[in-house]
Amino acid sequence: MAEVTKDLVIDRLRKVRGPDLEGDLISRNMVSDVFIADGKVYFSISVPSERAEELEPMRQAAERAVKAIPGVKGALVTLTADRKAGAAAGAKPAAAPPQNSGHSHSGHSHAGHSHAAQGGRAQKAGVPGVGAIIAVASGKGGVGKSTTAVNLALGLMANGLKVGLLDADIYGPSVPRLLKISGRPKQIDNRIIVPMENYGLKSMSIGYLVDEDAAMIWRGPMVQSAILQMLREVAWGELDVLIVDMPPGTGDAQLTMAQQVPLAGAVIVSTPQDLALIDARKGIAMFRKVEVPLLGIIENMSYFLAPDTGKRYDIFGHGGARAEAERIGVPFLGEVPLTMEIREKSDAGTPVVVADPNGAAAEVYKGIARQVWEQLAGRRARPAPNIVFE
Repeated sequence: MAEVTKDLVIDRLRKVRGPDLEGDLISRNMVSDVFIADGKVYFSISVPSERAEELEPMRQAAERAVKAIPGVKGALVTLTADRKAGAAAGAKPAAAPPQNSGHSHSGHSHAGHSHAAQGGRAQKAGVPGVGAIIAVASGKGGVGKSTTAVNLALGLMANGLKVGLLDADIYGPSVPRLLKISGRPKQIDNRIIVPMENYGLKSMSIGYLVDEDAAMIWRGPMVQSAILQMLREVAWGELDVLIVDMPPGTGDAQLTMAQQVPLAGAVIVSTPQDLALIDARKGIAMFRKVEVPLLGIIENMSYFLAPDTGKRYDIFGHGGARAEAERIGVPFLGEVPLTMEIREKSDAGTPVVVADPNGAAAEVYKGIARQVWEQLAGRRARPAPNIVFE
């Protein structure tokens, strides 16, 4: 069987017409970097956000063209909103929707698709069946964000909610190992992905789609489209809340989630020391800039309890995250200790909330989960902010 190459994919895409049948996708520079793994082809097509729904047939045509290449096992193609690319391509503005079009979009949305809200402001498309989407973020790596996200999701489940977990860290997916899940997810109609599940928690991660040792050499647009596809083209079913384990930092992936996804709120994870808090402030500033509510701050690795003596050691200092929360006026959700149990259970793929549900560490996570849900319920009682795309 012939090898599927990037050049071969690009050659096929030269035969797919662009918007308004003017030129092809390649000549109009609408295609992101093409990534090929395990016979599957991944890429995105940049279009103006207001034309995403209208140009869905073009996306389908591109997907069909690539799937027809001998040796291709599947193609995952999505539309990425890019106003500059759309303007350069000479795309026509979409007609204004009727003022009384208050209906919701049924079916799976694509990147950049939005409906007009009252006053002409952009309203971000939600995920069918998902009640609320919560981002778990940190300003830097190494603070235990993924471990916190997994145990927070399981803590919400332990409190009686239907929960899903999206691993949005494309370059360093941790959820497959933390939940002890291997294998590839199934697809419905070669398009919609069935989430993987363990401990009753539905999850999706790029780690389920590519080999664990594969180097993810993706640029911004490809990362954005992959995240939005894992969010919107997964059969999540009915969920009270979807937890998103965000990549560390404040780059393209984080801005994509904050600007194109209707986040109900964000939880910031930090360790106590000043260096981590400096980076956490950047994440807080980003969410505030795009008007995503801050549900609170968690101080992870807050203190260490010696397993033999029970003596407490403040290895990274203590109380820094609480003081920062008070300083900026957001809730402090709790302190998670640095324990051998949390590390060992996480490495083994048996998070403490399920491995020892009545233990001290599990109770900490369940308590944080209750506070997060209470904060979310309080926020929902207030009018949601309108987000304006600049």
